[in-house]
Amino acid sequence: MQLPLQITLRNFPPSDALDAAIRDKAEKLDQFYAHIMRCHVVVEKPAKHKHQGNEFSVRIDLTVPGKEIVITRDHHEDVYVALRDAFDIAKRQLEDYGRRQRGEIKAHEEESIGRVARLLREEGYGFIESLDGRELYFSAENVVHPSFEQLASGMPVRYLEETAGEGLQAKRVSAA
Repeated sequence: MQLPLQITLRNFPPSDALDAAIRDKAEKLDQFYAHIMRCHVVVEKPAKHKHQGNEFSVRIDLTVPGKEIVITRDHHEDVYVALRDAFDIAKRQLEDYGRRQRGEIKAHEEESIGRVARLLREEGYGFIESLDGRELYFSAENVVHPSFEQLASGMPVRYLEETAGEGLQAKRVSAA
C-alpha cells in the first residue's frame, strides 16, 4: 500500500490480536491490486442491537486510482469471520477492477433494435429490418423470447448483430 492503513474500532476495546489480523489482511490486498492508495477499516459492534449476542460489522474503504471501493460486511457474531468475509469481497473487487483496467474483461455486445420484416415459418427462419433499413437473417434457433412461432411481422425485437459467411445475421433475438 502506498499510504498507511487506518483502523477504527467502535463500541469495543482494542486488542493486539485483532489489530494484527486486520494489518495482515490489508497487506495481502496488495497481491490483488498493487496501487492501493488508501485503506480504512472500520470494525463496529452496534451499541444496541435487537439480536442476541455480539454482532460486528466491518467496513473497508479502499482508494485506488480513479475509484473508491467500499465493502460492508454486516452483523456477524465472530469479528474474525466478519473480517474474513469483508476482505474476501475486497480481494474479488480489486481483482475485477485490475482486470477492467487492463482490458481483460470482455465488454458485452450492444443489442440493436429492429422489427421483424418477414417470417418463413415452414423453413424456420426470417428477416429483421434494422433501424437504418438493413435486413438481417435469423433462424428459429436464434430466437430467445418469445418462441419463433409467436413472432409476427412488424413486431419490435432486440438482437445481436453478427457477420457470417452469407452476410449479416441476428443472434439472440427477443421481443423489445
